[in-house]
Amino acid sequence: MSRAFIKPVLTDVNRGFWEAAADGVLSVQRCDDCLELRYPPALRCPECLSANWSWQPLSGRGEVLSYIVIHQKYNAAWADRVPYNVAIIQLEEGPRMISNVVPLSGGDVEVGMPVQVVFEDEDGVAIPRFAPTAPDESEGES
Repeated sequence: MSRAFIKPVLTDVNRGFWEAAADGVLSVQRCDDCLELRYPPALRCPECLSANWSWQPLSGRGEVLSYIVIHQKYNAAWADRVPYNVAIIQLEEGPRMISNVVPLSGGDVEVGMPVQVVFEDEDGVAIPRFAPTAPDESEGES
């Protein structure tokens, strides 16, 4: 079954995110006044309401904060992926992002699992997803 991928609509607010993704970089908005990082992109900072912002590249590292496994074929475009996971990723720099942990199906994802962004092509659009990584062994060093 072919998938009908719905491409994102590019706007002045989200264009930088998708352009960075096309270059293999995970980027979020940063308020130029209070320096708060934010995702999803917005016209104004939710902290200080400033309309001044720029794009901040991130490491792409994070961990699974929560997830759910989809077993039903609710959408024909995703029917051949069932079961698949939808996860909330806590990024190392602070923002949270909803995505998938690949190439895992549902049962292999764990809360607290360290992940790294990977970009998968969907009909010419680079989609940020996350792949499991080994825990950073240097974290325990003094």
